Amino acid sequence: MKLAPEGYPFILGFLSLTVLAAFLSLWAATVPLALTLFMAYFFRDPERHAPEGENIFVSPADGKVILISPDPFLPLLLKGAGEGFIEVSIFMSPLDVHVNRAPCDGTVAAVVYTPGAFFSAFKPEASLRNENIALLLDTEYGKILLRQVAGFLARRAVCRVSQGDSLEKGERYGIIKFSSRLDIYLPGKAQVKVKLGDKVRAGETVIAEIQSEP
Repeated sequence: MKLAPEGYPFILGFLSLTVLAAFLSLWAATVPLALTLFMAYFFRDPERHAPEGENIFVSPADGKVILISPDPFLPLLLKGAGEGFIEVSIFMSPLDVHVNRAPCDGTVAAVVYTPGAFFSAFKPEASLRNENIALLLDTEYGKILLRQVAGFLARRAVCRVSQGDSLEKGERYGIIKFSSRLDIYLPGKAQVKVKLGDKVRAGETVIAEIQSEP
């Protein structure tokens, strides 16, 4: 199985501890071995195939939908961003795949890192007060904002792209280490296709759609 490159330091570190512990006793090696296997499982990066079709947005993360809410204030910060946004927040447990993917085709307009606290990622205050990386994407549907939010365990988000890079729908663009959340702000005219509590898969689950003009 393919692994995210960010996981190799963790996997190799615990594997080294396993080997050293094995010189003492096989029992001593069981805990670091279990941690090595968990790290390999956590940093798995399966292949995904984005559904075909225009005017659709796929989930940027694996996990559970914990928030669907209009956000009329973001356009005040992003000039020319349209009438409003719809926020969809996805919580990733330690058992979910943590690789993040682009919801649609677009060009990276900005990447902004903001330091902060480390509240549990499913709490409402985590979205605004936790350490996060915001990625602004210019698309044919208007601007889309993606925010990788660190959680209580996840102390590091990684964004692999920079301003000016192009992304295709379903393409990998980053990862958040351990439990965390991802907020996506879609154009206000988008019709959300998921509901609270739904489980979604990055790059595959259609979370919203924009109806074509007649």
